[in-house]
Amino acid sequence: MKKHNYSAGPSILPQEVFEKASKAVLNFNDSGLSILEISHRSKDFVAVMDEARSLALELLGLEGKGYQALFLQGGASTAFLMAPYNLLKENGKAAYLDSGTWAAAAIKEAKLFGETIVVASSKDDNYTHIPKGYEIPADADYFHCTSNNTIFGTQMHEFPSTNIPVVCDMSSDIFSRELDFSKFDLIYAGAQKNMGPAGTTLVVVKEEILGKNGRAIPSMLDYAKHIKAESMYNTPSVFAVYVSLLTLQWIKAKGGVAAVEKLNNAKADLLYTEIDRNPLFKGAAAVEDRSKMNVTFLLNNPEHTETFDALWKAAGISGLPGHRSVGGYRASIYNAMPIESVQVLVDVMKALESKV
Repeated sequence: MKKHNYSAGPSILPQEVFEKASKAVLNFNDSGLSILEISHRSKDFVAVMDEARSLALELLGLEGKGYQALFLQGGASTAFLMAPYNLLKENGKAAYLDSGTWAAAAIKEAKLFGETIVVASSKDDNYTHIPKGYEIPADADYFHCTSNNTIFGTQMHEFPSTNIPVVCDMSSDIFSRELDFSKFDLIYAGAQKNMGPAGTTLVVVKEEILGKNGRAIPSMLDYAKHIKAESMYNTPSVFAVYVSLLTLQWIKAKGGVAAVEKLNNAKADLLYTEIDRNPLFKGAAAVEDRSKMNVTFLLNNPEHTETFDALWKAAGISGLPGHRSVGGYRASIYNAMPIESVQVLVDVMKALESKV
C-alpha cells in the first residue's frame, strides 16, 4: 500500500530524490565510492557544495545581491544563538516576535547575549494566531521572526517594514512560496522540512551586516569564518548537503519557487476547504494566519477519534497526529507532498462524515 507521509519532519522528499540519493550511496558519480565515504575535499563533493550554495541563492532571487549561502550543522537550534552572537552588540538590544514554540526558543537564547525585547506575543492564546500591530524599536540591532510555526499551524503572510536588519527562521516553509527575500538580511532553515534530510542547515546571510557587533565569536559560530571557508570550515554533513542539492534541482526543474507555490496553494485550499465544509472538523489556527505547510485541525466530537484514526491508518496515512501542544491532527503538506495524497485525506474525512 502506498504511504502518505504527513510527518512534520524529518519529512517527505521527492521520490526521484530518494532514487538518485540511493544510487549515490552505492556509487557516487561513477567513482566506485559511496557518497557516504568520499572526502569532503574531493573535487566531486566540492562541486556539490558549490552548486548547492549557488542554486539556493538562485531560487531565492538573491544572486549578485551581496548574499552568501552556507550549509552548516546544529539545526535551527544552533542558529538561535548564532544570530545574536553575530549581530547583537555588547550593549545593544534585539527585537523578537514570539509566535510559537521555536520563536520562544530563539528568544531564550538571545537573552543570554543581551537585552532582548519581545515586541509582541500570541502565547496567551496558545499561539493560534500571528501577532499584529506591533512596533519594532528603530535602535534595535536586528528584528527576528519565525515565518511558519510548525506546531501550531500558523504562518506569516505579511512581514513588517523596518530599517534594521531582519532575521527570519524559515525552517518549515523555505522554498515553498515567493517572497522578496532581499528584505531579509539573515535567513536560516533546517533542511528536514522542505529541502533535505536532517543534518544540515541552510543559512543565507547578507555579508555587509557581519563583523559590526564588537564581539569575539567562537570560530564555529562565526558566519564570516564559514563564508571565508566556503561552507567547509569543518567537515560538512556530506550526505545531507548532497540530498539538499538534489531537492533544489528538483525545485528548479519544477519551474522554481513560483511553480512550487502554485502547487502548495492548491493542496492547502483542498484541505482547508474540507475542514471548513465538514461539520465534524474545525481548524485550530486563526483563518487569516493559516499555514500552507502545516494544517492543524480538530474533531468537534472527541468520541469520533477512534473511528477516524482507524480510517486514516487504513488508507495508508502516516504522521497525522497533532503535537501535544495543540492536540487533534496536523497534516504537514510540504513541497514534495503530492496533491493526490491530500485528496486521500480529504476522502477519509468525508468517509467519517458518512459513517457517523
